[in-house]
Amino acid sequence: MRERGLTFKQAVNEAIRRSLSARSGDAVFRTQTFPMGPPRTPIGKAMRLAAELEDEEIIRKLAERK
Repeated sequence: MRERGLTFKQAVNEAIRRSLSARSGDAVFRTQTFPMGPPRTPIGKAMRLAAELEDEEIIRKLAERK
């Protein structure tokens, strides 16, 4: 920092910018997907199912505390 006459903030910002610009040439990460088949539960009832599962988990955790 002294050699280049930079403040701490300037040095940190420059280091961040340098590291981010070096990554611009990297390959784009892609997640591979797989077919999972038809849903076992009707999609329209998915939120209700999620709420029921969450309720069961809360009840289980509360029972463990007793």
